[in-house]
Order: sequence, then C-alpha cells, then structure tokens
Amino acid sequence: MTVKWKGVMPAVTTKFNDADQLDLEAFEMNIRAQMDAGVHGIILGGTLGEASTLTLEEKRILVRKTVSIVDGKVPVIINIAEQSTRSAVEMAKIAEADGASGLMMLPPMRYKADDRETVAYFRKVAKSTALPIMIYNNPVDYGIEVTLDMFEELLESCDNIQAVKESTRDISNISRIRNRFGHRLAILCGVDTLALESLLIGADGWVAGLVCAFPAETVAIYELAKAGRVEEAIEIYRWFLPLLELDINTKLVQNIKLAEVATGIGTENVREPRLPLAGDERTKVLDIIDRAMKTRPSLPNYKGIRSIQQI
Repeated sequence: MTVKWKGVMPAVTTKFNDADQLDLEAFEMNIRAQMDAGVHGIILGGTLGEASTLTLEEKRILVRKTVSIVDGKVPVIINIAEQSTRSAVEMAKIAEADGASGLMMLPPMRYKADDRETVAYFRKVAKSTALPIMIYNNPVDYGIEVTLDMFEELLESCDNIQAVKESTRDISNISRIRNRFGHRLAILCGVDTLALESLLIGADGWVAGLVCAFPAETVAIYELAKAGRVEEAIEIYRWFLPLLELDINTKLVQNIKLAEVATGIGTENVREPRLPLAGDERTKVLDIIDRAMKTRPSLPNYKGIRSIQQI
C-alpha cells in the first residue's frame, strides 16, 4: 500500500513470554489498541522493538503478523539497522516479500561511515527496492548525521527516499529541511519530548514511543495540533511530558514496557541482556507512571476532526 508519511506512527515494542519467546497474543492486543486509537502506521524493529536481539525469523514473523492484523488499514514499516550494505539490501528484499509497506533506515551500524560511505549505503539499498524509505537521522545515539547536503544527493537519485525521522534534537532543523526541500521530504519527529513543538512548526508526523502505552493521548495531541486546537493539545502534552521523558533514557524499553503494564496493553518481559528495572530505578519510574495514571486527562473527541490545512 502507499505510505503517507504523516500522523502518529508507533515504534512498537516486541512482546516476549516468560520463556523468552515471542508473545504474539500480547503483541496483537497492543497493535489493536494502537489501531483503535487511530494511529497512522506501525513501525517494527526499532530500538523499542529490541531488534538487535531478534532473530531474522522472529522479525519475519512480526512483519507478517502485523500485516495480517492491520489488514491494509495502515502501512507497516520495518526498521533496517545492519552492519553491511549487503545485509541491508537483503533485509529490504525480505521486508518486501513479507508484505511490509515501507522501510525506516539507520546508517550503517558499528562502523562509523563518513558522508560518502553513508550516502552510498542508503543509495544502494534504495536502488534495490521499490519500497518507500524514511531515513532515521539520529546522530546523538548512533554517531552519524545525515546532513542536508547528503539528503540532497540522495533525493536527486532515489525517488523512494521520501521521509526523515528527525532526531537530531535541534528543532530548528525542521525549518532547515523545509526551506531546502519543501515537501519533497516528509518530516516526522523522532523525539517524544519535542513532538508537539515539532508539529507546530511544520513536522508532518510523530514516530512515537510512549504511544505504546498511551495511544489515544498521543494521537489526540497530533490531531488537535493539526486542527489548530493548540491549547487543548498543550494541556494533554503537559500532562504527558513526565512520561515522555521516560523515552529519552537508556532504559527506554524497560520504562515503556512498565507503562504498557499499567495501561493493560503489554507485559514487562524484556530480552537479555536487558533486565527488568529494579530497586530505586524501578520505584522512580513506577512513581511517574502512577502519578500520570491518577491524573490521566479526559480526551476530547479527536477522531475525524478536520486539520487546518483542510478547512
């Protein structure tokens, strides 16, 4: 299906049972909660999805399962984070065969490629597939920045590079991208704590983390912001912020899975070497979640409201 790079796209967690196997029942429960809330796409195999711990077969099972669950209603995007160009090309082919709608791509893993090598990597993968691609630009966590000049090279030669997950933490980069490329490159905010600000200055969407536990609140913020109902969006966002800060943390997977337990749409199980939170660290996160649950806002009827661009 065609990917419209806009709206809320959850970077979903992977569910495991007590035997460290995929828990597809819990996974489906969460995906259906996302769909019921009105998300605009599903992203698999990111950091939150614990992709580095998954086998190839597990990744394929998750893609096929998600494609079946969403039944064509929203696109299914799979993240590619590989160490070699050859592996990335192979993963793109597998994703296409398994029914994925598009790809989210990180630069090469482990090896710190220079600009020329990074452009060559993205270009070769893009040329190997018909799937549309969103480049994940996160130099803070992954050490390689995709600059505007690099994007210009890629956009000139790769029509299927269509979007960027903007995670530089420099919110003014959204305006730089828009000034340079217009709407040729869709922009999705990849940092939960900058999401509303990014949407208000022109980002097309939000690749979200805490949406895994709070899908309705996340989609409501997006829909209200795009409809010009900014004060309502701000009110929810301010309540949400302590939770959103759990995503900007090295233990984001454990944090968000604890939040999923609180809202009844997930489990705490993680795959080693990750371990469940313990001690004071666990208490602090549970306190944040508990306060949020006790003050959880009533949401306006956000579904189907017209965006200011449509009025």
